[in-house]
Amino acid sequence: MEAQKNNPLHGVTLEAIVTELVTFYGWDELSERIPIRCFTHDPSVKSSLAFLRKTAWAREKVERLYVGMMRYRGKL
Repeated sequence: MEAQKNNPLHGVTLEAIVTELVTFYGWDELSERIPIRCFTHDPSVKSSLAFLRKTAWAREKVERLYVGMMRYRGKL
């Protein structure tokens, strides 16, 4: 538990991350910031989750963008 103390992603699901990013940026800007097919071609939360759960490098990019967004919004 001590290791998670300073982890801003602790307790946040991938679905919540993607949903919040889409709400904040929209699919168009999100696909510009992270140009991956699940964001650029017929995007949906479901297809994005399927891809991100299988692709570590893409998930890391999404998580970094989420942390940056939360810092910008003053929530971290």
